[in-house]
Amino acid sequence: MKTQYYTATSIDGYLADEDNSLDWLFQFGAIEEIEGVQDDYPQFVEQVGAVAMGSTTYEWLLEHEDLLEDPEQWPYEVPVWVFTSRNVPLVDGADIQVVHGDVAPVHAEMVEAAGGKNVWLVGGGDLVGQFHDHGLLDEIIMSVAPVTLGSGAPLLPRKIVTPPLKLVEVEKQGDIFAVLTYEVQHSSEE
Repeated sequence: MKTQYYTATSIDGYLADEDNSLDWLFQFGAIEEIEGVQDDYPQFVEQVGAVAMGSTTYEWLLEHEDLLEDPEQWPYEVPVWVFTSRNVPLVDGADIQVVHGDVAPVHAEMVEAAGGKNVWLVGGGDLVGQFHDHGLLDEIIMSVAPVTLGSGAPLLPRKIVTPPLKLVEVEKQGDIFAVLTYEVQHSSEE
């Protein structure tokens, strides 16, 4: 069981542009059509037993997938925890827990609910950073897209220097993504 941050990023390390837009990513088409992605993404999702996301990510999903009007389009079959300090609308029929505060006790709930499968930290970067701060982040899987954004929502707004991340896999997906998988080394592993 791992807690994984699986996301797409620009070459210069941004998840979304300064308007919280992902248009830069969608220009590459549906993930099912990109060589390599059509196999990797479903295999990744099969191993996920619980999902966490911040409120900006959740609200982006609500808006761009029109989930309040079309709740059957909710993309997750596993329980989802939304970390927020404000009230957010819920998607009818979706297994969503709205939480706030320290990520550590919530992570324990997520691990239990995952039943031996992985916990997927969808984003954003600051939320993932909070998991890292508590030593709860095990792996970062980032699909690096061939664009630069210059500014926006950072991939992981934390300084991670010692111990450094350990590169465990590099994969090319079509002529678009370089997928980098890093193991997070914790200080106690030195």
